[in-house]
Amino acid sequence: MIRNILPPARLCYSTITANATATLSNKLQPKLDEFRTTEQSVANHSRTTIGRFYTIPVDVRKKVFGHGGLPKSFEKQVKTFNECSLMVRQPAVEIIEYIKRTDFNRPVNRFVLYGEDGAGKSLALAHLLHYGYQQQYVLIHVPWVPNWMKRAKEIANSTTKEGSIDLPLDGAAWLVHFKSQNGPLLKELGLTVSRDYVWTKREITPTGAPLLDLVEHGINRAKFACDAIAALLHELKQHSSAGRARTMVLIDGFNAFFQPHTRLLTESKARVKPDQITLTDPFLSITRNDWRNGVCVLTIDQMVAEFKDKSKPHHNASDAVDASQPPVSVIDSRECFEHLDPFVPVHVVGYDEAEYYSCIQYYLDRKWIQTTEAGFDDELKMLSCQNPYQLMQLCASL
Repeated sequence: MIRNILPPARLCYSTITANATATLSNKLQPKLDEFRTTEQSVANHSRTTIGRFYTIPVDVRKKVFGHGGLPKSFEKQVKTFNECSLMVRQPAVEIIEYIKRTDFNRPVNRFVLYGEDGAGKSLALAHLLHYGYQQQYVLIHVPWVPNWMKRAKEIANSTTKEGSIDLPLDGAAWLVHFKSQNGPLLKELGLTVSRDYVWTKREITPTGAPLLDLVEHGINRAKFACDAIAALLHELKQHSSAGRARTMVLIDGFNAFFQPHTRLLTESKARVKPDQITLTDPFLSITRNDWRNGVCVLTIDQMVAEFKDKSKPHHNASDAVDASQPPVSVIDSRECFEHLDPFVPVHVVGYDEAEYYSCIQYYLDRKWIQTTEAGFDDELKMLSCQNPYQLMQLCASL
């Protein structure tokens, strides 16, 4: 009797095992309709596409992000995956909805992205940068302000503002970035300068010259790059207010402009303050709400004040930004808060359940995750606390 029962029992067990393996395999098998969206127009990204990835075309990525705008760790991932895909997330969608309802005849609105390190502030800014590019805004984009305050390529005494410091090579590099993003649009708009800009006895940008001449002069003559940026932003404020262009300002790590000091040293080995750097004032001016027909999106970053390495963000309990914490307490400088007030705070948090699942599916599709052991996704969720940066780093070694 026992001999007759054992074979069916073994058959039943193997069938159950096979079914369980098939179920697990089906669960982990990436489904394109679950984690991707085919909607390439950022203006059409809405709450229905939140949690899904869309791919930025290679030619657009080179124009918009070729000189900065994506975190270095994410750029490595882009190279590995051979595609630049961003997840559509709530903060970016929320700001896009606000922009669509904006009355551009009124002073510019300022939106401030804040949240814990690695939650996705810079990528939300990149998403909005792509939106501005598609909607033909003139883009004024600073990829990461602390680079100027901590790792300037060269410093020189300003020839136009006594006691101030120029960053000529950084200024010229920023103008190259600006030209890459806006060159064709500026030619199409036909914007010109409103007055003479005299650089030397023999060098002048005359009234009525194309606005791109200012950009070219700053690139070719790095000595005047910072002054060219000041002139360029002044002219763009006037053109926007007059309705000849629509401008979008996007600055990552904006609170670096308000820190007590930088890591730069003067000839006397004294610490340089941010307000001594000639690049500071033009970007503070463009983020005031004394002009129209534009929008400002800025990020406030904890790493700015702590001078942390951006490639190694901390996620200790003491560093995290509580969702209930008011934005005023996140802005660590009273001067910064007063400069931005009034503004619209937008809190950037880690992945929710749907976003986390979508990200796991994307990593499986890209072979960033190559294990299919049962429960691996729950372990990753626990280890990363659903923080996008930490999840990316953990998956890299799987």
